[in-house]
Amino acid sequence: MGDWGPVFVSVVLFILLTPGLLLQIPGRNRIVEFGSFQTSGLSILVHAILYFALICIFLLAIGVHVYWG
Repeated sequence: MGDWGPVFVSVVLFILLTPGLLLQIPGRNRIVEFGSFQTSGLSILVHAILYFALICIFLLAIGVHVYWG
């Protein structure tokens, strides 16, 4: 029985924080753009930093664990 918590949290955060899919920080014309399906180098950097911070919070600080089976 493996711990699926890190896998689940990583996949969900990756989907939610993909630049341009749901939102883009910073946007091309505004601070936040929703559903633009476009991206820039700066938004990739911002989303990567947010992803790393949230992964650290959920996996290290909170310790999310999901056991299957």
